[in-house]
This record gives sequence, C-alpha cells and structure tokens, in this order.
Amino acid sequence: MKEIKMEAKGLFNVARKEFIDHLTSRRFIFILALFLIISAYSMHQGMDYYNNRLEDYKEEISQISQIKEEKGVEPEYMPKKPSILLIFQMMSYPMSMLGAILAIAMGFDLITREKESRSLKSLLSHPIFRDEIINGKALGGILALVFAIGIAFLILFAMLLLFSIVPDHDEFWRIVLFGAVTVLCLLTYFSIALMASTVAKDSGRALIYALLVFFAISFAMPVVGGLVTESVIGEPPEPPAVPQYKYETPPPLSANENEQVVPVKRGRVPEKNEEWQRYEEEREAYWEKRLAIRDAFETFSLYCNYDKVAESITDPYLKAVHTNWYRPGETSSIPESLERVWKNIFALIILPVVFFVIAYIKFMKMDIR
Repeated sequence: MKEIKMEAKGLFNVARKEFIDHLTSRRFIFILALFLIISAYSMHQGMDYYNNRLEDYKEEISQISQIKEEKGVEPEYMPKKPSILLIFQMMSYPMSMLGAILAIAMGFDLITREKESRSLKSLLSHPIFRDEIINGKALGGILALVFAIGIAFLILFAMLLLFSIVPDHDEFWRIVLFGAVTVLCLLTYFSIALMASTVAKDSGRALIYALLVFFAISFAMPVVGGLVTESVIGEPPEPPAVPQYKYETPPPLSANENEQVVPVKRGRVPEKNEEWQRYEEEREAYWEKRLAIRDAFETFSLYCNYDKVAESITDPYLKAVHTNWYRPGETSSIPESLERVWKNIFALIILPVVFFVIAYIKFMKMDIR
C-alpha cells in the first residue's frame, strides 16, 4: 500500500512540474494567445452569421403570418429558427487546426529536450520510476490542453452573454460535448508529438516526425482512400440508352362479361423499364461500396473523424452526415446525434491511446546513458 502511494506521489509530482512548465513557457503562451485570438475572431464571424440568419427567420415568419391573416391559409412549410450552434460550426476548423499546432508544440520535445540536456539520466537517479516520468509528462500535457480549451470556451461563453445570446438546455450540452470532442482531437495530436519525441534522437527530428504523422492521418488518408476506391470500384455504371419509362395504354374497364364495356379516357401509363430498374440497383450497390471503402479510410483520418462528430453534435437537424441529408422541422436528440457517428467517436478515443502506448513502450525500452 505504501509503495502504491509513493508511485502516485511521484506521478503527480512530475505531472505538476510539467503543467507549470507548460503554463510558464513562452512558446505555449504565444501559441495559446494566437489560438484564443483567432477563435474569438471566428466566434465574432459566427455571431454575425447567426444574427443575419435570425433576421431572415423573423422576416419569413412575419410574411407567413401576414399571408395567413389575409388569406386564411395554413403554410405548408415553416422555416426553422437558427440555433446558436451555427456559431460553433464555424469554429470547428480553427479549433482543430490551431489546436493541432498548440498540441504538437507542447509535446514534440518533451523527451528529446531531457535527452539533449542530459537531465533525464539525473532524473532517473532519484527515487522515481520510468513509467512515472512518461505518465506524468503525458498527464501534465493533458491538463495544460484542457486548461487551454477551457479558457477558450470561457471567453466564448462570455462573448455570447455580451451579445445577449443564451443557449437553451440542449444547446448548452451540445456545446459541452463539442468542447469534449475538441479536447479528444487535441489529445491525439499531443500523443503523436509525444511518440515522436520518444522515437527521435533530437527535437528537430521529432518535430518533423510529428508533422509527417499529422499530415498523414489528417489529410493523406482521405486522398489515399479516394485513389483506392477509384482503382477497386472503378467508374459508376452507365445508364441504359433506352428511355427510362415505357408507356402503355390501359385496357377498357368492365364490371363483368354480360355488362357493356365502360369507356375510359385514353391515356398513357408510365411503367419503369426493366433495364432502368437493373441500372438503379447497380448504381445503389456501387455507391454503397464506394462509401464503405471511403469510410474505412476516413476512420484513420483524425480531421475527418473530428469534422463528422462536430458536425453531428452542432447540427441537430442533420439526419445523415455523409450525404448532408436534412429533414425539415425534425431534430435529433443528443443520443441520436452521437449514435450516428459512434465509429468516429471510437476512433477519436482509440487513436490517442495507440500513439501513447507506442510512446510508453519506446520510453520504457530506451537506453539512457
């Protein structure tokens, strides 16, 4: 029991030191300030867009009410009121890209800096275990990232209140989930940088390795998926040359054989051609296979996973992420929005774990002389 307490104490000591080092680092402060400024600017643009949409909504409602009073006709379609979640939809890109720069800058030299200054060997000479060092450094970095995202969202909430915009219960929890997903995304970038720092011999190489992995899992995987899809699936099926519908004249109707034939108005009844039916089935199967291969590759793309989850959370009217299918007037609950992108959420959880495990194993086997 005493040994477990000592291990926990060593872990938290390392984590506390790393957390303080991050908060007092000029690099961290500079990138955090840039992150907050651009996030606030994106927030301001999102508010302008939201206010314009709100004015258009009020004008449409006024026109519909006026028509209803004058003609007494119920409208077939009612416009949907814009949500303040529109503001956060516009913030997903700067949050992920600038957050990636912040996370990589925090982690790429965590281990290489210690090796270059030869302080890692002296650190291990103290009564502290290797796993406490790597776990403490990871925990300190995670706390610093959570602190950065927390500061950003506090500023954003303050701006909302300044503009007299108050989220309702559903919007509030969707914003919280958006923040949590953003933290998961940045943790992946941080774990990539930490892994690169344990693998590389110096900080320069670690930064290059981290950036290469960053671009590979963020942007290269969807491109590779598109190329593989084109080579495996090929071109979509060609539509048949025959007309889509064939037309037949319906026979005259009669009650029974003894009664006089009832004359009917001659007309043309459309009937779908068999070749077109077969073509539509082939086309549907083709696009199902294409989407399945694309989804398989995009599961390894951090940016695609984050973008789909953020879109599903911040747009309750969205019914299908891949096709941007909307059903007017109907909204999804938070569990429905999360269930739609559960694979992407799982990927956001498992990716940082994989990179951290690689960093952990490499650090535990590292030869420190």
